[in-house]
Amino acid sequence: MRAIRRFTVRTALPEPLRPLEELILNLRWSWHHETRDLFRSVDPALWDAVGHDPVRLLGEVAPERLERLAGDRRFLRRLDDLAEELREYLTAPRWYQSLGASADSGGPARAIAYFSPEYGITAALPQYSGGLGILAGDHLKSASDLGVPIIAVGLLYRHGYFAQSLSRDGRQLERYPPIDPDGLPLTLLRETDGAPVRVTIGLPQGRRLHAQVWLARVGRVPQLLLDSDVDDNDRAARDVTDRLYGGGGDHRLLQEMLLGIGGVRAIRAYCRITGHPAPEVFHTNEGHAGFLGLERIRELVAEQGLTFDEALEAVRAGTVFTTHTPVSAGIDRFPRELVERHFGGDAENRDVPLERVLDLGAETYPDGDPAVFNMAVMGMRLAQRVNGVSRLHGLVSREMFGGLWGGFDTADVPVGAITNGVHAETWVAREILDLVAREAPSVVEAGKGWERLRHLPDLELWRVRRALRGRLVAEARRRLRASWRSRGAGEAETAWIDEALDPDVLTIGFARRVPSYKRLTLMLRDPERLRALLLHPERPVQIVIAGKAHPADEGGKRLIQEMVRFADGEDVRHRIVFLPDYDMALGRLLVQGCDVWMNNPLRPLEACGTSGMKAALNGGLNLSIRDGWWDEWYDGRNGWAIPSADGLDEPDRRDALEAAALYDLIEDQVAVLFYDRDPSGLPRRWMEMVKHTLAALGPKVLASRMLRDYVTELYTPAAAASRAMRADGYAGARELAAWKQRVAKAWPGVAVKRVEADAAEGPHVGGRLSVRAVVELAGLDPADVAVEAVYGRVDESDTLLDPSSVELAPAEPDDDGRACYVGEVPLRRSGAFGYSVRVVPRHRLLAHRAEMGLIALPPEPNRVPNGALR
Repeated sequence: MRAIRRFTVRTALPEPLRPLEELILNLRWSWHHETRDLFRSVDPALWDAVGHDPVRLLGEVAPERLERLAGDRRFLRRLDDLAEELREYLTAPRWYQSLGASADSGGPARAIAYFSPEYGITAALPQYSGGLGILAGDHLKSASDLGVPIIAVGLLYRHGYFAQSLSRDGRQLERYPPIDPDGLPLTLLRETDGAPVRVTIGLPQGRRLHAQVWLARVGRVPQLLLDSDVDDNDRAARDVTDRLYGGGGDHRLLQEMLLGIGGVRAIRAYCRITGHPAPEVFHTNEGHAGFLGLERIRELVAEQGLTFDEALEAVRAGTVFTTHTPVSAGIDRFPRELVERHFGGDAENRDVPLERVLDLGAETYPDGDPAVFNMAVMGMRLAQRVNGVSRLHGLVSREMFGGLWGGFDTADVPVGAITNGVHAETWVAREILDLVAREAPSVVEAGKGWERLRHLPDLELWRVRRALRGRLVAEARRRLRASWRSRGAGEAETAWIDEALDPDVLTIGFARRVPSYKRLTLMLRDPERLRALLLHPERPVQIVIAGKAHPADEGGKRLIQEMVRFADGEDVRHRIVFLPDYDMALGRLLVQGCDVWMNNPLRPLEACGTSGMKAALNGGLNLSIRDGWWDEWYDGRNGWAIPSADGLDEPDRRDALEAAALYDLIEDQVAVLFYDRDPSGLPRRWMEMVKHTLAALGPKVLASRMLRDYVTELYTPAAAASRAMRADGYAGARELAAWKQRVAKAWPGVAVKRVEADAAEGPHVGGRLSVRAVVELAGLDPADVAVEAVYGRVDESDTLLDPSSVELAPAEPDDDGRACYVGEVPLRRSGAFGYSVRVVPRHRLLAHRAEMGLIALPPEPNRVPNGALR
């Protein structure tokens, strides 16, 4: 007989061991080595058996062992010291608390709400699928370390993402192990009377979707996870949070409504119960949580009496939107009629009219599809500040979404970039951290002193690197044996695994999700060439591979099967292995143990790609296409750049060229350098590259650098803008909404009527060009616009290249009473030069002059055949 419901009974700890629960219920243990050491000492063998999950550890440890520990004075001293150290960590001022208040803005945000559909905090809390969740987890951990007052919001998936295994013929198989929240380091959020908090959102046909709220403590950061598996719901509603990225469009839409709308309501409940400051800034990590903006608009209309447009301005001012994908397939796009069904009819809220909702997600730009509702587009329209996750990705995003900002050039599209970073304490091997700390104490915490790592002793660093490689080999053999047994292999068929891989062989790692653009099988392009690299008699190479394809991605599954079949070959299987069930634990092992991290996406389709950052912090070198973060931080001495055949229209030809370049780099440079040893057996030139990588990349790739950038460039300005909107009963929001309506109505009549220019002594370097523009303002006040001269080098088609701009000053109106503007353009360089004039809206509460997507340009370039000025 099967149980109809499962749950976890937690251990009742003896009184002296009660601080253990305090340590377990704060996920700081997942990156705090001393706390993990304490857990290990409870029962070392059991700690390894439960996958370093302290909740499971206490659930399975023998009561007799707990009783002995309750009388162990040395253990109790360690326990009390760590509990006290945690309390100090949670309450003492940190970097963020040192930021002073500014006279203009009132200081940094008092609280920031951070919404993400997935979080990779620890393998013991499997609520992530890939890079987006891992990045979100590192974001929270670094926010905690820096004292940034974030409240995180997500969903609690009762089956998480899938666990992966392989069939006999190498095909990916999925299973969804059930997750019991009572067996996780979570507590229910409860009202002051002890009743569990419930959030509810309306559905069509009078149905309701209810959710309870689980609370995780990620250091100083409270994380709220909404869970629809409650008795108040019908079966379909209970399954809304069943699994991550599962189900069809209707299921995904309900998940995102719960995340966005329900998430705001959960935050309101949490702040009401705990007294936590209400968020001034809302950060939407990808479009999945975009509906949070609709809920905030509803609040302002219902509670503050604002119109929809006024509420929209107030919401936009305090919202940050981060896009993580440079491919349209990575964006959630729902059929328009599906959104109509959930936000219209009997489900429509009069404060948030259906047509306004549909307008926010409409693809109104060229080549947009009028039949779909685009979550990323809605996220951008609801946010005053938008960013990509690397410099190159910012450029790609400006090109991808530029249509939302009308006629502005790509460079003027208001999408910035903050390059991702990684949380060192989570991903860097303890041996590396200890070695680094001896040379440069507090280098990770302070983000300074990395240059000193150029002086690390080669011998000591090489010994650590070999130990980490050996650890990877040992664990890879264990996982490989388990995989082969699960595929039906007998004991005799797995004997070879004892000799698989070698701790002294150059080890390349490749692990990631398996969409087609990441090209898992590019290395198989020429199997014989790869085989020769793996089996080279003097400079052999071994490759450790992991990755998951989405359960619905049949193409990705075929790629995995192709890779597994090659790796199963008897002649190479000791040199190339595919390890199933890629998760945080395996990822950590790989980035710590590999000598080289390989990445070969189709450029520029990798938004950032942080695995290579983790490898670099562990003393690994990168071998990558110049995409994502590697495009901006590759310097020729921290690894190798695989040449990319950008612009080729034939994908097959492009793959062939890039694969050949990859083989050449491995054979002629990577392997040669690794095996070039001095008389003492050390690869001195290799170690110079490793130390340079640590010194040069270390301070850049840290998530603490990333968080500081978010605070200074996005969160603090957003908080200031939000306060300006809220002041005096939302006077700013009312003013801006009315101004935008007036400007938008008049704008079709705004025109640049005439542009005149003169260089007094002829155009020459060091001279100045006087510009005068006559503008029809169509009833707008001159203060409503900025008139700018835009100038710089031009190509053969007279397109301005990397232009600069200077604002023109108002002058006396012309004879027809039209506005005139004058100014000077500096001529700083020789060669082909051009200029134009543009008119854009201007208001003190706009974050960017392109914000409204309105621009007026001269009807045609002002030129004469011989190019003389006029």
